[in-house]
Amino acid sequence: MSIVGHWDVSIKTPVGSLHVVYHFDRDDVSGLTGVAAGKHETVPCTDIAVVDEGNGQRVRWRQSVTKPMRLTLAFDVLVEGDQLSGHSRAGRLPRSTVIGARC
Repeated sequence: MSIVGHWDVSIKTPVGSLHVVYHFDRDDVSGLTGVAAGKHETVPCTDIAVVDEGNGQRVRWRQSVTKPMRLTLAFDVLVEGDQLSGHSRAGRLPRSTVIGARC
């Protein structure tokens, strides 16, 4: 199953859990597009890369946020059916666990 669609995602950070809704879609020009909508802002997902694996799709992307602080986050998740799991990382900060479900 593909990353395309809406996803309800929880990111467990050192300062607490964040709830974010993602929407990924196909685009004839760039292949895949994505948008992340959180409590404070809505930002585009960039550098989206998908690799098919035996048990699902490995999806990686980046996004820049300004709230609660200015960070560039790098995501690495495995999509298996209607579930995704993996991690995000902001520079030298520890990894944050990412889990989500298609909505």
